[in-house]
Amino acid sequence: MRRRILRVMPPPPASRSDLVAALAGTRFHTVQWFATIDSTNRHLAAEAAAGAAPGLVVVADEQTAGRGRLGRTWVAPPGASLLVSALLDDAAPAEERHLVLVAAALAAIEAVDTCCGFRPHLKWPNDLVVDDRKLAGLLAEATGGAGIVIGMGLNVDWPAFPAEIEATATACNREGRAAPRDEILVAWLRALDGQLDALARDGRAHLQAAHTAASATLGRRVRVERAHDTIEGDAVALTDLGHLIVRVDGLDHTISAGDVVHLRPAPSSSG
Repeated sequence: MRRRILRVMPPPPASRSDLVAALAGTRFHTVQWFATIDSTNRHLAAEAAAGAAPGLVVVADEQTAGRGRLGRTWVAPPGASLLVSALLDDAAPAEERHLVLVAAALAAIEAVDTCCGFRPHLKWPNDLVVDDRKLAGLLAEATGGAGIVIGMGLNVDWPAFPAEIEATATACNREGRAAPRDEILVAWLRALDGQLDALARDGRAHLQAAHTAASATLGRRVRVERAHDTIEGDAVALTDLGHLIVRVDGLDHTISAGDVVHLRPAPSSSG
């Protein structure tokens, strides 16, 4: 006798027509909000593969298998962080896809500034930080022709952090105020819509200037850990494709991918 294997599905998402109304006039048309899900990025990639159109947004109160860069896990107590993924089209040339991540990070800075009363900076390539303490991480994943998934985990209201990250993490309630997550979500998506429109209209130079102004990495002594080697030098510039230029013994190295460690203390950036 064969045993039936039942697949456990997440509960249906809450209807958030209020958020859709708040996003009127943008490229974002549908918001799915789950109480619990394994990964908003994974779910959205599956929706894209099944034919979902760009503009779909997935949010969760809790993720059981959230992922960051390099396969790292992202763990947050239920309701403590804004856990969101958005499906975008991939009309841009492949070499410009990193700029979508830059646009999403800059939009997150604007949303936090507007909603929570302080302005974080961008640690290359994809973390929002305040005085080198991590506030948010972003991740971009291609879906094989069905679009680009941009995921973000933003710490909003944490009463306490686990001991292992207490010194390296922060949250909106610790730096300013903890706005409602749906308010931050709408602000982020509207700002992202504007950033993507500006990139299409004004080109890379506009985004490069904003990226440079927001950087927490430029002017720092850094160690860059890449797949094949590690280099140490001074972060001196960002290219118009969002790559980092590190100067080592007078020679400039253009870094398109890698894990960056800041080696010099950060200047105060809170407030």
